[in-house]
Amino acid sequence: MAKRKKYDVKKAIRAMARERVGTVPAHKVIVPKTERKRPKYKKPILADEI
Repeated sequence: MAKRKKYDVKKAIRAMARERVGTVPAHKVIVPKTERKRPKYKKPILADEI
């Protein structure tokens, strides 16, 4: 004889929330702010770079 599953309030609440709101979006990698943000001032063009 199989054991009956115990009712879990937390799981029931989460299931109801998922029905109403939907699933949570997958996590995203956060890019560091220095790479995300544009520089405030452009660097001057030097003769070495040409």
